[in-house]
Amino acid sequence: MRFDIKTAPMNTTWKAMLDVWQEADRIPLYDTAWNFDHFEPIFSDRSGPCLEGWTMLAAMAGLTSRIRLGCQVTGMPYRHPAVLANMAATIDIASGGRLVIGLGAGWNADECTALGIELPPLKERFDRFDEGVEAIVRLLSSGDGEQVNYDGRHVQLRDAWFEPKSVQRPHPPIAIGGSGEKRTLRTVARFAQHRNAIVPDADHWRAKRDVLHRHCADVGRDPSEIECSVNVWVTPDADPGAVAASCATWKDAGLDVIVLYMATPHSPAILGPLADELASLAS
Repeated sequence: MRFDIKTAPMNTTWKAMLDVWQEADRIPLYDTAWNFDHFEPIFSDRSGPCLEGWTMLAAMAGLTSRIRLGCQVTGMPYRHPAVLANMAATIDIASGGRLVIGLGAGWNADECTALGIELPPLKERFDRFDEGVEAIVRLLSSGDGEQVNYDGRHVQLRDAWFEPKSVQRPHPPIAIGGSGEKRTLRTVARFAQHRNAIVPDADHWRAKRDVLHRHCADVGRDPSEIECSVNVWVTPDADPGAVAASCATWKDAGLDVIVLYMATPHSPAILGPLADELASLAS
């Protein structure tokens, strides 16, 4: 099992998040640092501060040296897939090949209504998501001197050049968030190297895993190529031993990755003691 961290860039400060990410960068146990992709705080006062996720990743790329970087997860309706692919390649280059591309179909109707962003009905949203993921993968995976074409209903590419290439080839890992059995998990089976799930317990996770494995069989994919993660909430005053005990139950269930979701106020102080408690699970 490996361990990541996540700081939502809401109701916090840039310095607080930078302190956490740089401390995690110094501790070998932590593999990836994640943020999120919203323009207003979620599940709280919408008038609070909220920094933009992808520009944060670009800045963190220059202020860290080892830890991988990702957005958990990017809302597909917020950016054209071709623009997002170019953003991803740029950050992968700037970070020396440390980007993970987190992708999701999008869900926040209040945010979209407030900002004038189109959030299509559910079926169309997932149709657009499937096409968007495929277009991003095709662009990032294009060969030297190759132009890219894609003729989807919602996404079209016409003799598109994609330069420069990302450092990671054929493309940075794709991490898809969600557990929808009919659409999301099938897209995971087709394209993803990582799946993040929000589930109440290990039994629910195992049930979703079994669905994913069936989709993998349908598309001819080895499910071992897809690592699976869940998030574990960590408050600033959490007992590191108790957090480790919770993580141990997920390891027993077969999870590959635990994302330690750091609650506000963000502080790097807990990361060292947590790493000491979690080290035995990572071995």
